[in-house]
Amino acid sequence: MNQYPIAAMTVLPEPFSSTHAFQPSQIVCLEHGYSRLYAEVVQVAEPRQVCWVRPLALAVGDPTISVDNQLADLHDLRQGSDLLLPIALFRLAIDTEVIPVLTHLYAENSTVTSKTGQTKHQHLSQFVRQVCLAHRSLFAAPSP
Repeated sequence: MNQYPIAAMTVLPEPFSSTHAFQPSQIVCLEHGYSRLYAEVVQVAEPRQVCWVRPLALAVGDPTISVDNQLADLHDLRQGSDLLLPIALFRLAIDTEVIPVLTHLYAENSTVTSKTGQTKHQHLSQFVRQVCLAHRSLFAAPSP
């Protein structure tokens, strides 16, 4: 008999899975292309399979590049509008990916600005539009 306990492995849920049990205040991520929207869960409406989220930041760039380069194109969305999107689009944000983003956002000398001249709201609007077009089936009204 083995004297050492066997630790259970935790498997992270796959992105775009509807089996998430998100809780208010959790940080979630919506990925599309080279962009990642980090948001805080406000509420989940299970019957409608939608998630009310409060956007925190939009990171644009290749996620395989170092964290410092990732933050070069980070858009602070904390003062923007909340979103109501299908829950299947989100995954839980991993601590190691979101802590650098939050640290950068909440730094006293943070100057998170847009290099393209677009406002942060335009970046968010464009991102949401692209997600909606890419996942039309999730936004289609259910047939009676």
